[in-house]
Amino acid sequence: QVQLVESGGGLVQAGGSLRLSCAASGRTFSRLDMAWFRQAPGKERGFLGAISWRDGSTYYADSMKGRFTISRDNAKNTVYLQMNSLKPEDTAVYYCAARRGLGSWTDARLYEDWGQGTQVTVSS
Repeated sequence: QVQLVESGGGLVQAGGSLRLSCAASGRTFSRLDMAWFRQAPGKERGFLGAISWRDGSTYYADSMKGRFTISRDNAKNTVYLQMNSLKPEDTAVYYCAARRGLGSWTDARLYEDWGQGTQVTVSS
């Protein structure tokens, strides 16, 4: 099992930027695929993007391409989500997740471990 702790959320004005961090412990981070999801009130948890442990390849939801960037630092056991040009509709709780297996990047059921989430609020 891996423990995940997100940080970096907060209140930001529309058009601003935030960088979220997710620190992992408990397993070999470098062998984990990592992903970010978010959940807004009254909505289902949705996939934002992921980064592969094998070659660092990244995968994004179409709606996130160009604004959000995922990266990882295996030496720090941390994955990041850089968010630019934020909009009020980006307001949500953001979660990082980890998986060891294969399959669809977007399927939340395939991720075994989750953080507690960090709130991001974008004001207009």
